[in-house]
Amino acid sequence: MTTTEWITDIALLLIVFRQLREGRLDLKSFLIPLGIVAFVANSYLDTIPTAGNDLVLIAALVGVGAVLGIAGGVYTRIRAVGEHVLIKAGVVSAVLWVVGMGARMGFQLWVEHGGAADVARFSATHQITSDKAWVAAFVLMALTEVVTRLATIFIRSRSRAVARPVPVFDRTA
Repeated sequence: MTTTEWITDIALLLIVFRQLREGRLDLKSFLIPLGIVAFVANSYLDTIPTAGNDLVLIAALVGVGAVLGIAGGVYTRIRAVGEHVLIKAGVVSAVLWVVGMGARMGFQLWVEHGGAADVARFSATHQITSDKAWVAAFVLMALTEVVTRLATIFIRSRSRAVARPVPVFDRTA
């Protein structure tokens, strides 16, 4: 793994660990993780291979990313205090985030340190045509996990937002 890959993976891990402490949900709560995955996607996602069973692999890992992201968003505590919405990642949310990130990092380290032949055999057996399919699958898994987690938090936060008082004009009732 390159230094850039380590830095990006660690930055994504730190985002959730930062949220283990309750904090205000604001624009940067969304922009920082989206910026990191946009950088990763731009850096590593050259193409989305479609030959053989490449799309099956990609769809499977995108599905895993969606499940991890939605569950992570569901297990993030959201509450309104005054006019602010506060969030705090729960233990389950943090564990799910680490599982997703750890699986990607672990796979990459395993491939670089002896697992490449096993992945090549698996790929040949299951008609996965190139390493580009694996890269696309894992990058899109990460992107999906981040986007679905943030979308879940956003949707849940809207229901927790403080309702502004509506003026009552008819006081005869």
